[in-house]
Amino acid sequence: MQAGANAGGMVDVMIQNRELTMDDYVAMLRRRLKLILIPALLAPLPGYMVSHAFPAKYTSQSLVLVEAPKIPDVVVQPVFTQDLTQHVATIQQRVLSATRLRPMIERLGLARPGQAVEDVMDSIRQNMTIEPVVTDLSQIGTGGKKKPGAGSAVPGFTVNYAASTAREAQQICTDLTSMLLEEDLKSRQDATQGTTLFLTKQVEDAKQNLDDLEKKLAAFKDQHMGQLPGDEDNNMKILMGLNSQLDANTQNLNRATQDKSFTESLLAQQISAWKASQSATNPQTLQQQLSQLQAQLVDLQARYTDDHPDVIKTKADIEQVEKKLAEVNDTSAKGTDVAKDKESGNEPAEIRQIRVQIHQYEDLIAQATRDQKKLEQEIAVYRGRIAASPRIEEEYKELARDYDNAQKVYQDDLAKQSASKMASQAEQSQEGEQLVLLNPADLPDSPSFPNRLYFALGGLGAGLALGFGLALWLEFRDNSIRTQADAEAAFELPMLVAVPWVIEGETANGNGSRAFWNRKKQPSEPLKV
Repeated sequence: MQAGANAGGMVDVMIQNRELTMDDYVAMLRRRLKLILIPALLAPLPGYMVSHAFPAKYTSQSLVLVEAPKIPDVVVQPVFTQDLTQHVATIQQRVLSATRLRPMIERLGLARPGQAVEDVMDSIRQNMTIEPVVTDLSQIGTGGKKKPGAGSAVPGFTVNYAASTAREAQQICTDLTSMLLEEDLKSRQDATQGTTLFLTKQVEDAKQNLDDLEKKLAAFKDQHMGQLPGDEDNNMKILMGLNSQLDANTQNLNRATQDKSFTESLLAQQISAWKASQSATNPQTLQQQLSQLQAQLVDLQARYTDDHPDVIKTKADIEQVEKKLAEVNDTSAKGTDVAKDKESGNEPAEIRQIRVQIHQYEDLIAQATRDQKKLEQEIAVYRGRIAASPRIEEEYKELARDYDNAQKVYQDDLAKQSASKMASQAEQSQEGEQLVLLNPADLPDSPSFPNRLYFALGGLGAGLALGFGLALWLEFRDNSIRTQADAEAAFELPMLVAVPWVIEGETANGNGSRAFWNRKKQPSEPLKV
């Protein structure tokens, strides 16, 4: 008995470790076919019965499409640039807020006695779903086959609501859809109006900034007239002209000074010669000598200091002449002046002409000196302008750049404001993009949950899984030796002779083996070696 038990364990181990072929799997399926089919056929009925344990849910559905704007986008920019799903999710959150759901619940009487309004709100939020309607435009004209790389369009979405009754599902779905459309219209109008107000404020600020910069730029131009960019070349030309004028004026001044000196020396010679021809004792002659000496003294003082020998000598001569004149003519001071005038009037014409020339040279020298100072001042001004040009040019460019940027910002804001006003008008007249109710909420004629067919198919799958599991479990526990391969694997010895079962009426197929469907039942007890 102990040897038989050891042999049985060895057989079990060897069968489990032997590599199975397709014929082995077919044999297993044929042996356990009833065990697999019975649970699979009986399980759908419990699954169908379980579906009746769940409360029925009716789903009402409405279809909302996005209507394209009647005005092209090149004329009026769209209000919302975000994706449709994001926009719908936003308005859905607003619709499902407590402030919007509470009036609907009170109007429809959805809160049952003893039920809190917050619970009803939570139920509505859980049972409402929104699904996008995706239409693949690439399938048009291709027989339903999608082209590689082709995109898809989202023309709208469906609003679904599930309730315990069909009428309640339809009512709530209708109200929710209407609230979505109202919220979409309100959000678009609010967005356009808010954008318009914001852009109006931006335009006012940009205009104020532009005016301020324009005033600063004008004041800068007035303050630095002649030093702005583009004036440097003109300033250089003017400076070169002023330098040329200064050189010419200096030459004229030097020439006039030399001419005046020469004329003065000539006058002195003429006076000396004229004095020599007059009598020394004649009062008129003395008066003329005194006048000449005084004129000579004035000329010398203009050129030399009082310590110069010529000046000192001339003063001494004047004193001597005055003493002689006082002795000769002891008249009143008035008479002396008249005599001097007469003596001056008795000077020769040549001497008077020379005095006129000297006076003209003095006027010319004074005018040239004034012109020289004026030219030097103008040259200093233009040199300062040229030196300050780089700094002023940098400041001017900065102001001009700020002004250009402010002007560009103002123009952009003005264009955006105009586009926003057009978009606002389009939304108010409902000419822009908007959501349109295509199919109102329908009245469902059958519950959407539970789906009894799905429950029955689920029972079928569970029965098949149970049948296969039992079949595999029994096969792993079966230690029977049924084939030559089982015997060789169990004893680890080659088979020398195999005696087949011979049954009366048995037929053979072409290769000498028994037909699968014509085999008669073998003895229940397998051959044990």
